[in-house]
Amino acid sequence: MDRTQKLQSIRPLIASAKIMPNMSDDERFQNETLRPILKLQNDLLLASYQNYINKMKNSFYELKLNKRMGYIANSIQKDIKFRNSLKGMIIGQFTVEEYEIYIKNSSALNKRMMNMVVKRIQDQIQYFEKYELVQ
Repeated sequence: MDRTQKLQSIRPLIASAKIMPNMSDDERFQNETLRPILKLQNDLLLASYQNYINKMKNSFYELKLNKRMGYIANSIQKDIKFRNSLKGMIIGQFTVEEYEIYIKNSSALNKRMMNMVVKRIQDQIQYFEKYELVQ
């Protein structure tokens, strides 16, 4: 098995990720590549965000829920080093062919990717509550 086959074989199937003929190339890439990779990398993304919270002296926990949602979005959009780390976790799972598609429109795809990461972390905000209770 080559790298492409190995990478694609470990990705989860997402039944709701429909591929339609009239879809834009970016939307197709999102559904065929980004969504399965984000699902595969979910635990790593959550652990990485937990580490980010810890590095920021747990100020996240001083916020009310609605402010925490904004904190997540803001931290991923504004902290360039952290953002690049998250992008690396995702891009590292691309096949060479997917990478070639990605570099043709990386700016727009990065925006999609980071919006998806923000949404994924926000949707699982309870993960960080469990961690807080254990401390």
